[in-house]
Amino acid sequence: MARNTVKQDEDLRKFSNSEILKRLFSYLKSYKLKVFVILLLLIFVMVVNIINPYLLKVAIDQNIKNNDLKGLFIIGAAMVIMNFLSMLASSVRIIKMASITNDILLKIRHDLYTHIQKLSFSFFDNRPVGKILARVIGDVNSLQDLFNNAVTNFIPQLLTIICVGIMMFYLNVKLALASIILLPVLALSMFSIETFSRRRWQNYRRKRSTFNAFTHEDFSGMKVVQAFANENKTSNTFLNLVKDMMGEFIRAVRLNDLFWPLVDTSWGLGMALVYWFGAKLIGSNDITIGTIIAFTMYIGMFWRPILEISNFYNNMIMSFAAAERIFEIMDVKPDIIDINCAVKMPKIKGQVEFKNVTFGYEDGTVVLDNVSFKINPGETIALVGPTGAGKTTIVNLISRFYDSQGGEVLIDGRNVKNVELESLRSQMGIMLQDTFLFSTTIKENIRYGKLDATDEEVIAAAKAVSAHEFIMGLENGYDTEVNERGSRLSVGQRQLISFARALLANPRILILDEATSNIDTQTEKLVQRGIQKLLHGRTSFVIAHRLSTIRDCDRIMVVNDGTIVEAGTHDELMNSKGLYHSLYMSQYKFLSEGA
Repeated sequence: MARNTVKQDEDLRKFSNSEILKRLFSYLKSYKLKVFVILLLLIFVMVVNIINPYLLKVAIDQNIKNNDLKGLFIIGAAMVIMNFLSMLASSVRIIKMASITNDILLKIRHDLYTHIQKLSFSFFDNRPVGKILARVIGDVNSLQDLFNNAVTNFIPQLLTIICVGIMMFYLNVKLALASIILLPVLALSMFSIETFSRRRWQNYRRKRSTFNAFTHEDFSGMKVVQAFANENKTSNTFLNLVKDMMGEFIRAVRLNDLFWPLVDTSWGLGMALVYWFGAKLIGSNDITIGTIIAFTMYIGMFWRPILEISNFYNNMIMSFAAAERIFEIMDVKPDIIDINCAVKMPKIKGQVEFKNVTFGYEDGTVVLDNVSFKINPGETIALVGPTGAGKTTIVNLISRFYDSQGGEVLIDGRNVKNVELESLRSQMGIMLQDTFLFSTTIKENIRYGKLDATDEEVIAAAKAVSAHEFIMGLENGYDTEVNERGSRLSVGQRQLISFARALLANPRILILDEATSNIDTQTEKLVQRGIQKLLHGRTSFVIAHRLSTIRDCDRIMVVNDGTIVEAGTHDELMNSKGLYHSLYMSQYKFLSEGA
């Protein structure tokens, strides 16, 4: 998948109408009984509406003509009772269908969310978060009218057209033919409009997704925008994206608005033909006044459903553009999945081995080239080297966020590709430079490492990494609410909380990817004891540019140009005068000059 930026419109796979309808309405299968009841209610309402004109015809042509007041009263009472029951049935079916629609949207949204969580890093590498949110929220919401109208409008309206048509032909064949003569022209016109309309709604959805992506990114980086006084530039970009989005919306709506004039024109011409033929038939005594009145009502009942179906067809085209975007993501297959014969990973002891591992990204860049090493349980390994050398890729392969193109990654002698992902990752702890905290309390953020942990366990973990003191200094202690991403806390405080979270999880393999790079010297001194507690008794990989922080590691591996060029203790590597020595001395000189 080509990389997609916040300002780049998405290029999506196209789905056929039948495929979209089949997938959408598969969600109705679980509600077959409820939908059947709703259809019965709809049929009752439809029958009442169809019978009304015929009863009126009987009342005029027979009861009024023959002064039959008793018969007229009976017909009137029957119509009042039937229409009252029809009104109740209509209310019940609206409530029931709304409930079903909400349940279906909840399921679609949940299925989409669950699927996205299973997708590999490569998917998120190539899509801005704002465009993913547009699918989960806006596109799913756009399906609401489709499900509501499909059952409560389209099906009964279609049945109404058929039944009313039968009644019209039963009353008078010539008038019936005159009233529907323009239907083929209308159908052809609507089909022609749909071809172009769907394309325009697709374009609108793309522009809306791009707009959402830019807005999300801009708000997330608002501190940077304000720091560089770029508000005018981002405002202009925002305005241009809004104009593009609204321009596509107007183009789509302008075409869609042709539906109703076409239906109204056909309806009006059909009515005019009926009156013209009706006048002739009355003049020749071939038709009664009651029949003309009933037929006039039936024409309205015939064309009004066509107008409603046109509206449904219009909404369906709009919904198809949203459904395509939903199914396009749901059809994305995760790159990293459990194989059919995957087994559950036993409790990890901590031996990690790379055998001739080769890895490269989609653009052809080779990151690791025939890398081999073996780590014993409980060892603390530091990975150092220039930016882009492949350090983070090594730990990503251990966690199986990516699969190597060649060689094997083994944990306790088991190839990570042959074990269940959940059983593997649940025994690992990963701490990144960019610490992520959720918008909840500090206590719950720490407890995220072990969801069933007691308050005492949470506090003990915080004390172990020297986070307890600053937490208790906050307004509400452990119950202090943090903002999104923990923005009300300092970088060092956020990282201390993440250390506590990792310690609580008690992982068998721990990965620290530049986890201490943003901690100030004073905080670093406080947390070093906690880190030692964290590293004790488990296999650990530490990625760090501050070489002074990894001097006590059991082994240091120097990664450069996709290979491990050196390995040993700090003293051994310093004595060898190789790349590590050069990196260390350069950093020491830089810090000395800075001091």
